[in-house]
Amino acid sequence: MLHLPSGAGVLAGALQPYSLKPHRASALPGERPRLSPVPRLNLTAVTEFTFEGFSVFGWQHRLVLFAVFLVLYLLTLARNAIILTVIRLNCQLHTPMHFFLSVLSISETGYTGAIIPRMLSSLLSPQRAISIPDCATQLFFCLAFGINDCFLLTATGYDRYAAACNPLRYSVVMGKRTCLQLASGSWSIGPSTASIQVSSVFSLPFCDANVISHFFCDIRPLMQLARADTTIKELVTLLISLCVLVLPAVLIVISYVLIVSTSLKIPSARGRKKAFATCASRLTVVVVHYGCASVAYLKPKSHNSLKDRLISVTYTVITPLLNPVVYSLRNKEVKDALLRALGKNPLS
Repeated sequence: MLHLPSGAGVLAGALQPYSLKPHRASALPGERPRLSPVPRLNLTAVTEFTFEGFSVFGWQHRLVLFAVFLVLYLLTLARNAIILTVIRLNCQLHTPMHFFLSVLSISETGYTGAIIPRMLSSLLSPQRAISIPDCATQLFFCLAFGINDCFLLTATGYDRYAAACNPLRYSVVMGKRTCLQLASGSWSIGPSTASIQVSSVFSLPFCDANVISHFFCDIRPLMQLARADTTIKELVTLLISLCVLVLPAVLIVISYVLIVSTSLKIPSARGRKKAFATCASRLTVVVVHYGCASVAYLKPKSHNSLKDRLISVTYTVITPLLNPVVYSLRNKEVKDALLRALGKNPLS
């Protein structure tokens, strides 16, 4: 008869409860043998999250950031309100271009409103929690309005292309029906895509870890907290990001390249200079917006660092402030209408 050494016997006894074969417990005659219980991890389901945000900064630095972001947010709201009011009250501004600018102002107001107020709150109270339903709601509106902005900027670029490259047929190409279709298409793509993403993210199990490495509920930081394999969901997110970031950016760049090539044929040097300045300013905003968003959503999987959060500030705080300036307040018709509203004579 073979006898195990004492050390081997201890090891065999330690591994016995984790054997893949069912262990028969003692049973009375006629009873079915019972299986020994399988040990389980003691995980606690998460019911709320907290944001890491900018908690690495001291109180004084957070107070400075709060003041800066608050001013930028109020300026964004004020400029969007001015644009909407001026365009609404001036019949001369009821054109396709200004229609898209109005819709873009509404969308960006919703986008910044979904992110910045809670970010300001977390700067003052870093440990303030957000429930899972509130987090899902914030993620939905961030994605919905953000995707709206991407496609509305594309529609604006197409409108400028039609005006510059096909001026004789502009009123036909950009009729009221076409404008409504482009705007409604953007507003339908945003919420539908956001619904898919939100349902995908919050179908994951969240246990124990509840600190989001960001200053708002976003897809990738939330997936990092999930207790499950997220490879397939991350591939889906990557494909969606390519469609809503890269495709619109490429279309916008193509539109302005065609506008520049058409502007080269303008005999007036002043006209060419004005066209180039307009295209350069708009392309700068497009590159900043889509470039920073692409870094956030298209980079390889990694922990969301403070550097990533500062990059996110660019497309959540800075570009929503720049868009009203570049697309509207630099527009001569809008500036003249604003000056008339203030009781001043438009500049020649």
